[in-house]
Amino acid sequence: MKQEPGQPCQAEACALQSCISANTYSPDKCEAHLKRLYQCCSKLYQDHTEKNDSKRASDANLSTACPMPSVVERWLKNHPS
Repeated sequence: MKQEPGQPCQAEACALQSCISANTYSPDKCEAHLKRLYQCCSKLYQDHTEKNDSKRASDANLSTACPMPSVVERWLKNHPS
């Protein structure tokens, strides 16, 4: 999905919300959307950390669409491909 400038992972978050709304709030039907959002957030945090060694991703306000880095990484670890 195309990212809007200044709104990293917003498109994925909106797609997830649309899926949840369309599926009567059944998150199990939207697992692929959730995974795409968390993968986007993980990449965002990783890119930030690589570019800014002195500032951790959890200390930066990178995107309102993403949960805290620890939540993202734990979810991805618990939901492998």
